[in-house]
Amino acid sequence: MTDLPKPPGTGPEVAKLPHWADSSGPVTEDLAPDMVHTDAGTAPASLAPESVPALPALPRSERGWTWWVGSAITLAVLIAALVQLAQVDLARMAAIVPVSPGFWLVFALSYFAGPLGDFIIFRRLWQIPASGFLALLRKLIGNELITGYVGDLYFYTWARQRTAMTSAPFGAVKDVAILSAMAANVITLVLMVMAYPLLGTLHLGIDPDAVLWSVALMLVISSGVLLFRKKLFSLPARDLWHVSVVQMLRVVATLVLTGWCWHLALPAESWQLWVLLSAMRMLLSRLPFLPNKDVVFAALAVFVIGQDAEVGTLMAMMASLLLLTHLGLGLLLMGGEAAGWRKK
Repeated sequence: MTDLPKPPGTGPEVAKLPHWADSSGPVTEDLAPDMVHTDAGTAPASLAPESVPALPALPRSERGWTWWVGSAITLAVLIAALVQLAQVDLARMAAIVPVSPGFWLVFALSYFAGPLGDFIIFRRLWQIPASGFLALLRKLIGNELITGYVGDLYFYTWARQRTAMTSAPFGAVKDVAILSAMAANVITLVLMVMAYPLLGTLHLGIDPDAVLWSVALMLVISSGVLLFRKKLFSLPARDLWHVSVVQMLRVVATLVLTGWCWHLALPAESWQLWVLLSAMRMLLSRLPFLPNKDVVFAALAVFVIGQDAEVGTLMAMMASLLLLTHLGLGLLLMGGEAAGWRKK
């Protein structure tokens, strides 16, 4: 094969490809200059398909694994709610629940303080819509009725199915969960330091050494998180600080409002007792795989403060009220979500 003579002109040399126009022999055809210098992996505009769909950050389907996991958690919460609802003595609880409007207002604020704090966080991180607050309520109920972090897994599946809202939900959910635990640890340590001098004065039979070992364990866990923070966290430092502040305010608000509920129900009791009970409640909440922590806390409070029948009754009533609230909202929210499966 012989090359044809070059065309006249001073322009750059262009590439040539063989072209078999007919049976008389090969000829060459000049390629367009804009098809010569292209980046690797980037198709020239003239060779690109007319409609190439943009690659999504996170592929998903209507029946992907996240849908099945979220649906399984929904069913588990429904079953747990129905099973535990049969164990609640509604008549007994109704007889001892305070009728004061102030009590119910403070109780509602204390209950929704946690999901509201999470909504503020994820509103900043992902710009979640108002419906995200309902998903965060499901997260709370899943953690309380089944076991710790089941609700976080549910919320991850909820976010994972909304790729237009966020392309990497796991890192944010993980960071928020870790910082929530860290904030709770810090507040628990402060409460235990405040409650330590009260152990001897109230004569409740609590071993001070057990308190010290609990403080040491939380310090070790918190120190480990701080030591490996660069490998654990995914969010930028500015977002991490914002999450930490909101989580601290959320924990403090929940504690103060819960203590206020106790005070409204039993105004004659001293604040020292409420501080001690708050420390016990926070310490018990640090056990991640224990469901119905408020029920367990009520039993522990009755055991420790057995000599005070009114306080024991109050703790049992609050535990039943919280459980009933979880059950009612859980049945309502999860039932509504299950009813929407037909549309999918």
